[in-house]
Amino acid sequence: MKSSILRKIPGRLFYLFMVCCLLMSSHIYAQQKLFYQLKVYRLKDQAQQERVDHFLKTAYVPALHKAGIKQVGVFRSLETDTSGPRMYVLIPFHTLDDLVQLNRTLLQDKTYLSAGSDYLNAAYDHAPYERMESIILEAFPGPPQPVKPELSAPMQERIYELRSYEGPTEQYHASKIKMFTVGNEIGLFKRLNFNGIFYTEVISGSHMPNLMYMTSFNNMEDREKHWKAFFSDPEWKKLSAMPEYQHNVSKANIFFLHPADYSDL
Repeated sequence: MKSSILRKIPGRLFYLFMVCCLLMSSHIYAQQKLFYQLKVYRLKDQAQQERVDHFLKTAYVPALHKAGIKQVGVFRSLETDTSGPRMYVLIPFHTLDDLVQLNRTLLQDKTYLSAGSDYLNAAYDHAPYERMESIILEAFPGPPQPVKPELSAPMQERIYELRSYEGPTEQYHASKIKMFTVGNEIGLFKRLNFNGIFYTEVISGSHMPNLMYMTSFNNMEDREKHWKAFFSDPEWKKLSAMPEYQHNVSKANIFFLHPADYSDL
């Protein structure tokens, strides 16, 4: 029935009809796709952390909100981290072009330039940070925005766990991604209430091939209980024993973070 109706559409109208369908499908796909920039500030001391924190709180995050980016995550490394203080900023984008255009947009925002002057106009011998790394991530299929966790503890008590899984080769890395998506490791995290915020592949960064994801907990004790349940779960035991998923992580890094009080996540 459907094919007979299409045969009755004149050639030019049929062509226009197909073009419209393609445009609509590509628009829907673009809306569902999500990229992140994860900015990592490596800091020398508490004074630098306070300067970066003040810049993010009073200038950068408000400017991102003004530019239409509503879900900005800001996190601090735990004070017990022996590698030194760090701050992390998670920024979602629907396209990579949005990421490229962001700095140009910010440079036109006079309020941002004024509020962030201490940071933006810092002297070469009084920099607000030691180094700043930018990691570009592509989200796995799922929610169109990073997920705000449903936690009951106050912000300052919460533990956010950022994990980085490096693969020995691109092929093994693809196996780990498949484990998360087709193998439904993400579904297991969801069933066990890990409060996952994002699951992504690193498409540009200093450690590749790599995938990164973030989960969150009320406190460290809550985190330990969740992981104990995860490793004892029959679904995980079955998934992790499958031959196609062996040896697909060559290095795993875990970073424990607290959310800033002005973080959207």
